[in-house]
Amino acid sequence: QVQLVESGGGLVQTGGSLRLSCAASGQTFSTYPMAWFRQAPGKEREFVTGISWSGSRTYIADFVKGRFTISRDNAKNTVYLQMNSLKPEDTALYYCAAVVRRSLFSAYVPGKDEYDSWGQGTQVTVSS
Repeated sequence: QVQLVESGGGLVQTGGSLRLSCAASGQTFSTYPMAWFRQAPGKEREFVTGISWSGSRTYIADFVKGRFTISRDNAKNTVYLQMNSLKPEDTALYYCAAVVRRSLFSAYVPGKDEYDSWGQGTQVTVSS
């Protein structure tokens, strides 16, 4: 079992930046592909970005491409989401997720339906 704890959310003005962190428990974090999802009120959860466990490959959704960057520090058991040029439509609860129950190729970035462990989320609010 792994615990994922997000932090770094908050209120920011349009055009501002935030950096989210997701700290994971356990000694095998370095073998977990990780991802960030978000869900706004009344909307479905969106797959924002993912990273392979080696960190060598990433996926980024078109709606945040060029603005958001995912990274990981396996020595710190932490994955990050750097968010720049924020827009009001980025307002949502941001979750990190991991694939824990399967062993995957080091450069594989799982699809949105493959994640099996979730954090509680951190709220990001972008004011106009």
